[in-house]
Amino acid sequence: MQRAMSLVARLGVRRPALPTALSRSLSCAQDVLRRTPLYDFHLAHGGRMVAFAGWSLPVQYGDSHVDSHLHTRRHCSLFDVSHMLQTRIFGCDRVKLMESLVVGDIAELRPNQGTLTLFTNEAGGILDDLIVTNASEGYLYVVSNAGCWDKDLALMQDKVRELQNKGSDVGLDVVDNALLALQGPTAAQVLQTGVAEDLKKLPFMTSAVMEVFGVSGCRVTRCGYTGEDGVEISVPVAGAVHVATALLQNPEVKLAGLAARDSLRLEAGLCLYGNDIDEHTTPVEGSLSWTLGKRRRATMDFPGATVIVPQLKGKVERKRVGLTCEGAPMRAHSPILCTDGTVIGTVTSGCPSPCLKKNVAMGYVPSKYGRPGTQLLVEVRRKQQMAIVSKMPFVPTNYYTLK
Repeated sequence: MQRAMSLVARLGVRRPALPTALSRSLSCAQDVLRRTPLYDFHLAHGGRMVAFAGWSLPVQYGDSHVDSHLHTRRHCSLFDVSHMLQTRIFGCDRVKLMESLVVGDIAELRPNQGTLTLFTNEAGGILDDLIVTNASEGYLYVVSNAGCWDKDLALMQDKVRELQNKGSDVGLDVVDNALLALQGPTAAQVLQTGVAEDLKKLPFMTSAVMEVFGVSGCRVTRCGYTGEDGVEISVPVAGAVHVATALLQNPEVKLAGLAARDSLRLEAGLCLYGNDIDEHTTPVEGSLSWTLGKRRRATMDFPGATVIVPQLKGKVERKRVGLTCEGAPMRAHSPILCTDGTVIGTVTSGCPSPCLKKNVAMGYVPSKYGRPGTQLLVEVRRKQQMAIVSKMPFVPTNYYTLK
């Protein structure tokens, strides 16, 4: 989730980073806050702006958090995620650079196909999760978390310099576009009125550059952070308010903020970096083994491979699981206990589910307690209550794929 300026900033750019936990972020000190290109637009539409670690972002609008959440599930909502870090990696050795940092098979991506992948360290820990798209224009389009902005940018820049010093052809730009996420079952129908391209030919995790409501040079990617069908639109800053205004004219569309975004992603079983995964979590522990490319597993040429690959064949001591419970909602840091009262783990994210009318959470427990249906206890407000290990996503995902 990113901010505003124009065009592209070259190597060496530094920006303040966002913390990853929503609860921590919203309580940060009100210093001088950065603004996305839609800041005035949010105010004009009743956005309740909050300090999100150096940024001023809407947590919600006139509707309640629950109404906004349910509208996204039933219709579609527009989120401003312009604080995400967008980068462009170019040059003949761009794939070599990216594969030296992530666990995914970037070389196998078809033109305009993207994948979720992970930056890892030599200990096997996850430095961040990100989406990498093989743009047909001859570069890699990368979107990574705002909370890891400085860390991710330094990681990529350092690798660029290292490879350049060895004679490699590679470079990196920071893309200063706005980023809009239109999410929900009617998102494609709404966007189709503003583009000439047939969105039925743009399945999940594919991308294309197109004109959107008269604004040229927009990159539309079929992805999102809600579990619903939807798109993320990278828009030149000068056209951001125009595109947002055009989308909002459709009665299917309502604005949504950080609160709904967090509960939607949790229902979808999607990780929040810094809460559910971090530098001390491996992809296998985090139930993200599917991000490891088959070829990469065999070549073991990504950071932390000597730790991660053996975990695929053996057993890890702990794993990320879903939890459901009645009663008081589970929150991050709530202790997880086995039925005899022994603390065995910790909740990493939790909230009441507007769709399921019960509480959902994710957290880490020893692998032997990870089977769905296992009864455990969680401690909430110093009281123990029953919780059940549950499959994720809690709410079925509705990504658009070609049959």
